[in-house]
Amino acid sequence: MTDTDTDATPADATSTGLPSTGLPPAGLRPGDLPPVDPPAGTSPASSSPAVPDADDNRRQVLYWRLLARLFDPEEQAALEAASLAVVEDIGLPSALLDPGASVDSVVQRHPELADEFDGLMTPEPDPAGARDRAAEVRRAALASKLLLNVFSTGSGTVSAGQLARWQSDAGWLERSLGRPPGGLRGGRGAGAVFDGEGAGLELGAVEADLVRRMQLREVLADPALAARLTPSMSLIEQLLRDKGNLSGIALANAKSLIRRYVDEVAQVLRTQVEKATVGELDRSVPPKRVFRNLDLDRTIWKNLTNWSPEEERLYVDRLYYRHTVRRTTPQRLIVVVDQSGSMVDSMVNCTILASIFAGLPKVDVHLIAYDTRAIDLTPWVHDPFDVLLRTNLGGGNDGPVAMAMARPKIAEPKNTVMVWISDFYEFDRSQPLFEGIEAVHRSGVRFIPVGSVTSSGRQEVNPWFRERFKALGTPVVSGHIDKLVHELKTFLT
Repeated sequence: MTDTDTDATPADATSTGLPSTGLPPAGLRPGDLPPVDPPAGTSPASSSPAVPDADDNRRQVLYWRLLARLFDPEEQAALEAASLAVVEDIGLPSALLDPGASVDSVVQRHPELADEFDGLMTPEPDPAGARDRAAEVRRAALASKLLLNVFSTGSGTVSAGQLARWQSDAGWLERSLGRPPGGLRGGRGAGAVFDGEGAGLELGAVEADLVRRMQLREVLADPALAARLTPSMSLIEQLLRDKGNLSGIALANAKSLIRRYVDEVAQVLRTQVEKATVGELDRSVPPKRVFRNLDLDRTIWKNLTNWSPEEERLYVDRLYYRHTVRRTTPQRLIVVVDQSGSMVDSMVNCTILASIFAGLPKVDVHLIAYDTRAIDLTPWVHDPFDVLLRTNLGGGNDGPVAMAMARPKIAEPKNTVMVWISDFYEFDRSQPLFEGIEAVHRSGVRFIPVGSVTSSGRQEVNPWFRERFKALGTPVVSGHIDKLVHELKTFLT
């Protein structure tokens, strides 16, 4: 928590009659603390104040309440009364302290707060280094609301409505961290400047726990309840794991949720692919003579000799156009994805990414998924929804089995890229798998090992493999999906 301040020591608190926790007694506003005269023989300017700044006290009250509510659901009367006094004193609604009120409901009643929640956790530093302590108190109150709603989830069974409310509150927390809603939990957001890897992992863990506590099969069997679910990585993982136990309406609702999530992620990834670096300009092809390709600067420069000073007019006898055609050569992309339990998010993202590249001209995409067995999903690579329904997530992994299926697909090594997404924990099969990878690399295939493909960029790779990949000249690509998109688009187009 960036605003935590420890200026108020127990000694300070004791000297002013405060409890040793540094909190004001119940019913006393932090701003009501009396001033304290400096010790004899010192000037007011040179002495340290015996009483913390009023705003420091207010902020500490809010944070002590936050910690108390996070670790103990029982309400602490003194903290609640002091926090209410602080919130009212700074002009914020008391609904911020109501654990039953969602952030949506607070913003609906007080729309002016919406802008304050955006980027709340990533404030711009003051160029002069000054602190606006009053603003810090206000941020503390708003941040406490977000953190309590997201991380204080109680226990017991979770309803579809509770999960939907939590997902909405988590979306507000992501916005406060500079991410779009969903951007830290499963790949639907992109392009934020804040590195929210740790926050993303924690949010994903909380959401996964809520999904596990749901009576998911009963919820899916009720169309009205299923309609309240918002697809997320945790929910999709649970649906994919449990799809064999679903039937009828429940299975249809599960498929609908998976389809919605796939379409949302595909839209984001497709935009990233389109923005990625593309191949070199092919200057052997004449530029298309249309207005949007007109190179105005070059046209003016080349015709400057036709300038008439008397008429102050430039006569243009030749137009110049930009080349827009890119060089493309047929390429083969072989994607091998570890579908064991630790790689679920990578399986979802890479399946969708493979389908997008399969739609590019002159790119031949093959997709293989494996755990202890390997399955060739190439016939369905254009439809990631079908691919995911055919996978069986979980279990162990056997990389050599997947390599035995992938190697026959290499027709022209110099024209082939193989992307292998795994944590590479193969145990007694590590050496055989690495020997296969080394042989593929030395044949001329562009081999790209990837630790994982997530929105947060988290990757976990067996150190044994990581060192050998580095020595081979094929270091593990960062797990952030943006990096993989760039690597593939640069090579394939």
